[in-house]
Amino acid sequence: MVTRMGGLRRKSRSKLRKNIREKGKLSVTKYLQEFNIGDKVYLKAEPSVHKGMYNLRYHGKSAVVIGKQGRCYIVQLKDDSKFKKFIVRPVHLKRS
Repeated sequence: MVTRMGGLRRKSRSKLRKNIREKGKLSVTKYLQEFNIGDKVYLKAEPSVHKGMYNLRYHGKSAVVIGKQGRCYIVQLKDDSKFKKFIVRPVHLKRS
C-alpha cells in the first residue's frame, strides 16, 4: 500500500490565499488581540504564521474560548457529535 505524500498544508491553496489588499506585514493588533473565556470566535488561518495553526479541516468553523495556555487560547468546537479542543494562537482567531 502506498502512503499518502504531504503534510498539513497539502491541498490548501485556496484556503490559504490572501486578498491582494491583505498581503504584506501583519499588524501588531492581530498578535495582541485578547479574548475572554466564553467568547465565540471563528477559526480563520493566517497563512504567514505557521505556529499555533490548527488543522485546516476546521477552517471557517466557529468555536468557543474555554481557556488560555501561554500566549495561545484553548478553543472548543463541535465536530459532528464530538467536542474537540484546539490550542490556537490569537492570529488565527477572529471575533464573531
